[in-house]
Amino acid sequence: SGREGEIRKKIIEEDLIDVIVACPPKLFYNVALPVSLWFASKNKKNGRFRNRVGETLFIDAREIFELISRKQVIFTDEQIQRIAQTVRAWRGEKEASKYKDIAGFCKAVKKEEIAKNGYVLTPGRYVGVAEEVDDGIPFAVKMKKLTKELKEYFKEGEKLEKKIENILRKIKL
Repeated sequence: SGREGEIRKKIIEEDLIDVIVACPPKLFYNVALPVSLWFASKNKKNGRFRNRVGETLFIDAREIFELISRKQVIFTDEQIQRIAQTVRAWRGEKEASKYKDIAGFCKAVKKEEIAKNGYVLTPGRYVGVAEEVDDGIPFAVKMKKLTKELKEYFKEGEKLEKKIENILRKIKL
């Protein structure tokens, strides 16, 4: 989009971004929108880690959080460690495990692929979706059970509505 697109293009062409982590909404107090953390590096081949020139790691952490209130979520220590260990593995740190892309969570992307995607820097664009684990229960069976549950909730809702109406009548509202 206009000027922002040109800025993203320049940042990628200059190879300044090492890692981008998409975070869930409500992670920061009084900020309901999702945010992304960008980690920059001017020297991706400094010898301390593996040569990462022309590569950016995208992590989509929007779905890994703990709800602490209606208005705020947090990353647990374990979730922070998962993100940090992923970055360490990707950078090739000595004590880290071997890095691998994980569908729905992380992917190392060459700058050519980012260019093909119009310099969009949203992790979800690159990491894809996590593989669905099949629980072996046929869809029709699940749907029947969920429909029954939904009907029960509707009935319960009607009962609660009537109770509220009776209470309001009693206090003449």
